[in-house]
Amino acid sequence: MSKDKKIKSESALFSIFKHNWGILAALAVLFVFFSITSPTFLQANNLSNILQQISMLCVCSVGMTYVILAGGIDLSVGATLGMTGGVMAYLMTAAELPFGLAILIGVVMGIAAGVINGLLITCFDLPPFIVTLASSQVVRGIIFILTGGQSIYNFPKGFRVLGKSVFEIPVPIIIMILVIVVSCFILYKTKCGRYIYAIGGNMQASYLSGINTKLMTIFVYAFAGLTASIAAIIMDARLNAAAPTAGENYELNAIAAVVIGGTSMAGGEGKISGTIIGVLIIGVINNGMNLLNVSQGMQKVVLGCVMVIAVIMDMLRRRSEKK
Repeated sequence: MSKDKKIKSESALFSIFKHNWGILAALAVLFVFFSITSPTFLQANNLSNILQQISMLCVCSVGMTYVILAGGIDLSVGATLGMTGGVMAYLMTAAELPFGLAILIGVVMGIAAGVINGLLITCFDLPPFIVTLASSQVVRGIIFILTGGQSIYNFPKGFRVLGKSVFEIPVPIIIMILVIVVSCFILYKTKCGRYIYAIGGNMQASYLSGINTKLMTIFVYAFAGLTASIAAIIMDARLNAAAPTAGENYELNAIAAVVIGGTSMAGGEGKISGTIIGVLIIGVINNGMNLLNVSQGMQKVVLGCVMVIAVIMDMLRRRSEKK
C-alpha cells in the first residue's frame, strides 16, 4: 500500500471514530454487558447470527438514510418489503416463473413504489409523512389481496441459496456489505450524493443553485424502495416463506437506526457509518435480551427509550451549534 493510500485509509477510519465515538462507546458498553450476563453472546455462531439478523434491517436503513438526509421520511418501507417479498414468492410458486425473473419484477415494483411516493410528494407538494403513511396502507393491501392473507412457502432451491452460506460466508451478509459499499460510493463520491446533502440542508437554496430538487427527491424514495426490495429477497430466502405481514414495523426500526446513528431528522447531516452502528446497537439489544429471555414487550420499551434519547441528543446538539 502506498503512503498516500495509507494516509487516506487512516483518515477515513479516524473520521468514523470522530463522528461516531458516542454511539461506538454505547455499542461497546452493550457488548461488555451482554458478554458478562450471557456466556453464549460472544460465541462465533451467535455473532454470525446477529449479522444475519440485522442484514435486512441494515439494507432498509441505508435507504432510509438517503431519505432522511434529503429532509424526508418514508413510512412505507416495511410495507414495500412485504409487498415485493410477496410478489416474488407468488411469481416463483403460483406463476412458476424463474426465480431470477421473479426477483427482477419484485425489485422493479419496489422502485416503482418509491417513485410514486416521490412523485406525489414533489408534484402535489404533499407532506412525506402523509404520502408514505397512505402508500403503506395501499401497498400492504395489495399483498393481502394477492396472497389471500396466506403465507407462501417452498421456493426454488436456487433462490434459497441467497439465504444460506457460500464458502462458509452467509450470503445475506455479503448482500448487506455490497449494498453498503454501493450506497457509500453514491453518497460520498458522486454529485448525486452532494445534492442529497444539499437539498436536506436547504431545499430552496439548492433549487436556486440549479439542483433539480424534484428529481433528487424522487431518487431518494426510489432508492428506499430498491433497498426494501433487496431486504425482501434476503428475508424470503432466509425463511423460505413470505408472509403478508412481513416487514411490519421495519420502517420504525429503520428510522430508529438512522436517528441513533446520528443522522439529523431535519436533514442534511449524517453518515451511513452512523446508521450501520445504529443497526448494530438495535441488533445487539434484541439478541442480548433474547438470550436473557426478556419479553418482546420489554424489548420494544427499551428500543423506544433508546430512540427517544437519540432524538433528544440530536435536538440538543443542533441547538448548541446554533449558539
